[in-house]
Amino acid sequence: MNRASLDKQPRDVASMFDQVAARYDLTNDVMAMGQNRRWRKVVVESLAVRPGDVVLDIAAGTGTSSLPFERLGAHVVPADFSLGMLRKGKEMRPGMAFTAADAMQLPFADNSFDAVTMSFGFRNVQSTEEALREFRRVTRPGGKLLICEFSTPTNPGFRKVYSEYLMSALPRVARRVGSNADSYVYLAESIQAWPDQAGIAAQLQDAGWAHVEWRNLTGGIVALHRATKPTKL
Repeated sequence: MNRASLDKQPRDVASMFDQVAARYDLTNDVMAMGQNRRWRKVVVESLAVRPGDVVLDIAAGTGTSSLPFERLGAHVVPADFSLGMLRKGKEMRPGMAFTAADAMQLPFADNSFDAVTMSFGFRNVQSTEEALREFRRVTRPGGKLLICEFSTPTNPGFRKVYSEYLMSALPRVARRVGSNADSYVYLAESIQAWPDQAGIAAQLQDAGWAHVEWRNLTGGIVALHRATKPTKL
């Protein structure tokens, strides 16, 4: 199995990420030209966790996205369904509580977390509707959700250039840094097939989240969607 297909069977997606785990962080740095570090910083600022908050970082991979929350004094649980990613993360950050978890069937009790965040993994979930309901279940009333995901560039001209970059340049870059190029063909295809900002906002509202809003980063290449779990049903 070299890559997943757009039906996003969990076993196939997990296998694909297992294969790229060793060089995943390096490949992302190169392909995003360092912008991913800025995106992570904005995620942390937007979620505004406080010392002592309990945070679920789903699709955390090797824990790179979890580390800033830990440094702020939060109790962070890096979770992922790729065992290869979790093993690599545990090697790099042995003190973190890495947990195997499927976004559609989270192994956590109701109202367990002050905040749930997912960066660049929502697009790989087979049923985003089920995942949003699970996120809502494990978040305490009044708690926050933040999803950072690739999205739709707002400028039509730039959107065309970006689309061409995705399909032609991503696999070549991945090949040069020693990662699985076929996996990044899937990445490009999944980004192009993904709903726009308003479409994701509608999904959040349908799943029962309140105060839904989004913020575009880098011209809409990435969007942050924020929401709150209602305090009353």
